[in-house]
Amino acid sequence: MAGSNELSGKVAIVTGAGRNIGRAIALALADGGASVVVNARSNRAEAESVAREIEAAGGRALVHIGDVADAADVQGMADTATRQFGRLDILVNNAALRREKPFAEMNYAEWREILDVTLDGAFHCAKACLPGLRQSGAGTIVNIGGLSAHTGAKNRAHVVTAKAGLIGFTRALAHDLASDGITVNCVVPGLIGTPRPKDKPEPAHHLIHQTISGERGRPEDVAATVRFLCGPGARYINGQAIHANGGAYLGA
Repeated sequence: MAGSNELSGKVAIVTGAGRNIGRAIALALADGGASVVVNARSNRAEAESVAREIEAAGGRALVHIGDVADAADVQGMADTATRQFGRLDILVNNAALRREKPFAEMNYAEWREILDVTLDGAFHCAKACLPGLRQSGAGTIVNIGGLSAHTGAKNRAHVVTAKAGLIGFTRALAHDLASDGITVNCVVPGLIGTPRPKDKPEPAHHLIHQTISGERGRPEDVAATVRFLCGPGARYINGQAIHANGGAYLGA
């Protein structure tokens, strides 16, 4: 599909796009011809690096630094996208926090921090982007879920709850927004090989799952699924949770 320009003329916002899966999604949508708003919460250097990659390949990109948990930041991002690019067609809710802590030791602030970014952030973004997505006539929202929302995981009550909530949010919005020509789906990555700091080991729940091939996926594998859902060939796919996990989870 590379170079097909099936997203030519479209404008996309990708949250948490400075690294790993978010970066790969931003680059994939730009490769399809979309202009991309690269969002990061605080790391401007990473976000600007992604934007430069897009521009070096002949695409259009701009950086917006803002916290998706802050409704005012999100509204500013949506306004910037429409002001700079003239429209808004695609929203990818990728921003998330992933912590590990036993439930017995977890306080409410730690619980709330995860839900604020992952679940409330998706709410803020969908609300702020809705006018533009309606005007698009073929708007797309893709939420990025998580394997543990379907399998459960130890020491991740907050993360599992937030990611499971995204599945419900996806299905509800698909019903609410279908009449506006907006599709809403969730891509669920699993066992993706991403760089991790030395002080942050691989999540424990990854160690009890294996892919069918025995190999880990790449951020680009997830990005390709997102790109397809944003394109004209996926308009009949709506309200779905689509797993990109190499067969590590085979549930519905």
